[in-house]
Amino acid sequence: MKITEVKAFPVWIGMRNQLLVKIETDAGIHGWGESGFSGREQAVAGMVAHFREWLVGRDPMQRGALWQEMYRGDYFEGGRTITAAISAIDIALHDIVGKALDVPVYDLLGGRQRDFVPTFATTGTRGPEAMIDEAKRILDAGWDCMRLTTDSMGIGDDNTFEPRVSIARTADWLVQAREALGNEPVLGVDYHHRLSVAETASFCQMMPAHTLDFLEEPIRDETPEAYESLRGMTPMPFAIGEEFASKWQFLPYIERGITNYARLDLCNVGGFTEAMKVIGWAEAHYIDMMPHNPLGPICTIATVHMAAATPNFAWLETWYGPDRVDRHSDDKVFRTELKFSEGRFTVPDAPGLGIDVNEDQLNEPFRFWEAPHLHRRDGSYTNW
Repeated sequence: MKITEVKAFPVWIGMRNQLLVKIETDAGIHGWGESGFSGREQAVAGMVAHFREWLVGRDPMQRGALWQEMYRGDYFEGGRTITAAISAIDIALHDIVGKALDVPVYDLLGGRQRDFVPTFATTGTRGPEAMIDEAKRILDAGWDCMRLTTDSMGIGDDNTFEPRVSIARTADWLVQAREALGNEPVLGVDYHHRLSVAETASFCQMMPAHTLDFLEEPIRDETPEAYESLRGMTPMPFAIGEEFASKWQFLPYIERGITNYARLDLCNVGGFTEAMKVIGWAEAHYIDMMPHNPLGPICTIATVHMAAATPNFAWLETWYGPDRVDRHSDDKVFRTELKFSEGRFTVPDAPGLGIDVNEDQLNEPFRFWEAPHLHRRDGSYTNW
C-alpha cells in the first residue's frame, strides 16, 4: 500500500475554522486527521503541502518512521506549525492502518482499557448565581467534573482584561460555588495563562482549601522555573500542557512534578505517535491525562481512542453541555460512530477512527480570524 495523495482543508465548520487533512492510498483506503494550531490554519496547510511532496509514494503502515522523518528531516526541527501538521498526518495514518487491519485505532495503541470515556463540561454563564445554576444542571445531566467560569472583564466588549480585578471577583464566585455544590463534584477553572506568578499566588490565597480541584494554565509555560516557583506557593493541583508541541516541552513539567494533570492536545503534540510516549512517561510519575479538546469531531473521536487505551486517564474536555450541543460539528460534513450521553463518550468499535468526512460539503471557505488582542486599562497588551 502506498500513499497517493495528501490534502489539507482549511475550512469554516460550525463556529470556527478547522484544518482537516485527508490521506489517500492506492488500496482505496483513506484516513482523516486534524490540526490543533487554531488561528494559524493557513500556516499549517502550507506545512502539510510541503510534507506531501515526499510522503506521496510512501508506505502508510510505517507511521512511526514517517513521524521521525517529518520531525528530523530538516535542520530546523519542531515548532508548533510543524508538529501541528505532523499531528494531523499521524492521526490520518493511524486511521488508514486501523482500516487496513480492520481494527479500531485504540487496538493499535495497546487495546481498550475502558468502555466509556468520562468528560468534563465548562460553564458558559458569568456571575455566581447564573454559574451555580448552570453547574447544578451539569451535575443533573450526568457530569461529575466541570470547569467553572472566570470573570473575563471586558473581553467581549473592548478587549480589556485587568488581572487583579478578575481574580478577586472569580475567587468570590468559586467560593460560593463550592459551598452550593458540596465537596463531591470535581471543580476547576482555566485562567488561560493570563496571570503572573504573583497574581496566581494571590488568587489561590483568596480561597479556602479545596475550593478547586485543579487550576488550569494560570501563567505562560515558556519558563518552567516560574511554574516551579508558583508550585512552592500553593498546594492547588495544576493542569498544564494544552499548548505543548512535543514530548520535550512536557519534560520539565513531568520530571519536576510541576503538573498534576497533563492537558495534552493530540492535534498539537504530534499525533498518536508522540502522545503515547508522553502518556507512558506521565504514568511513571503518577500524573493523569486530562486532554485538551477544543477542536472538531475528528480531534474528539481520535482523543477518545487515545483515552480508551490510556491507564492514567482522568477526563476529556468536551463542548457538550446540558444547554448546548457541539458547535464545532456539522451533520452534513461528518459521519461518525461516536455516541455521547450523561457526560461520557462510548468507545466506538468501528475500524480506524470511526469517522468519515463528506468532502463535497467542505465548501465553506476559510475565514480570517485573529484572537482578541487583550489590553489592560492603561493600554498595555497582555496575554490572550
